[in-house]
Amino acid sequence: MPGFLLHLGATVLCAHGGQATPSAPFARVMLSGQPVTTLAAPYVIAGCSMPPPNAGNGPCVSGQWLVGATRVFAGGQPVLLQSSTSVCAPTGTPMTVTVIQTRVSGV
Repeated sequence: MPGFLLHLGATVLCAHGGQATPSAPFARVMLSGQPVTTLAAPYVIAGCSMPPPNAGNGPCVSGQWLVGATRVFAGGQPVLLQSSTSVCAPTGTPMTVTVIQTRVSGV
């Protein structure tokens, strides 16, 4: 599915409002002055409001993207799109892209 490409400055949240940050953006390709993110690197999540075991199965601590672009690559890895699917650990909920650059899109 087509969508705008993710970069380091994109706002990505877990389903419970935690801030997700890429652990290793690809700095050789820049979008709006920020490195792109690829499918290879997991995201680190901070500030998840899901309660720990006995009251819930959280909080979310990491997120992994499952599907990236099919035609756009950086360093041999698919770049991430706004429409990419993801999953957080240990809750199994998705991450959501809320703010993104709108100049570069891909498939």
